[in-house]
Amino acid sequence: MKLSSIEEFFSHAHQLYLPAVSIDNVIFGFHENQLKVLLLQLVNKSVWALPGGFVGKSEHIDEAAARILKERTGLNDIFLQQFYTFGQPERSNNKILVKALQMLNQEFDKDHWVLQRFVTVGYYALVEYANVNPHPDEVSLACAWHDLDKLPELLMDHAEIIKKALDEMRLKLSVQPIGYNLLPKEFTMKNLQSIYETILGRKLDRANFNRKMLSSGILDRKEKHYSGGAHKAPYLYSFNRKKYFKALSSGLGRGF
Repeated sequence: MKLSSIEEFFSHAHQLYLPAVSIDNVIFGFHENQLKVLLLQLVNKSVWALPGGFVGKSEHIDEAAARILKERTGLNDIFLQQFYTFGQPERSNNKILVKALQMLNQEFDKDHWVLQRFVTVGYYALVEYANVNPHPDEVSLACAWHDLDKLPELLMDHAEIIKKALDEMRLKLSVQPIGYNLLPKEFTMKNLQSIYETILGRKLDRANFNRKMLSSGILDRKEKHYSGGAHKAPYLYSFNRKKYFKALSSGLGRGF
């Protein structure tokens, strides 16, 4: 059931959803060595939030994450990875919940929203944001990319959720491949290293990076050379799809 307004959502929420379990999606966007995060502007124009929502009573949690992302932003077929469950007791502080609902211009319904524990499950994804076209849902004013170091005022603990997602992505990035959906079909090793450096927030040793990537087996080197540049041209590479996705589950081995 698609709800067309916040008022309609809150009037039906206790019938359709688990009131104590929600999803918050952290969608990181990469483009030209910049990393951003996708946020929705709430009815209160000064407040932004992650694309989130409640889990249906008979819904698989992974399916809920994908549904919520599509309903809130229009983004579909995005690989979402669960990274953390936020269930700290302070999240269930009624004052925090009241403030959050007031930001949404809603009355606080004690029968359904005064909770002993309020838990949200975090998912993250990384996309090339020049290749996607997010848009706000019916109950949001805007859907936009924001610099990680210039975040606006956020709902509840969403700033903490973003930080945790970034930490988890960086941790997994050191042992898992990345770049499959961020690079053209053929690319240079320098292009690939730039992605890793942007996300990790630090420089990597070129020789060590090349050695690790080549030893992982996830890259196929092309016979032709990159035609740009007057000096000796670097090789072009492409991802070996089968080995790439195998490495996603098994890891690349030693981290950076």
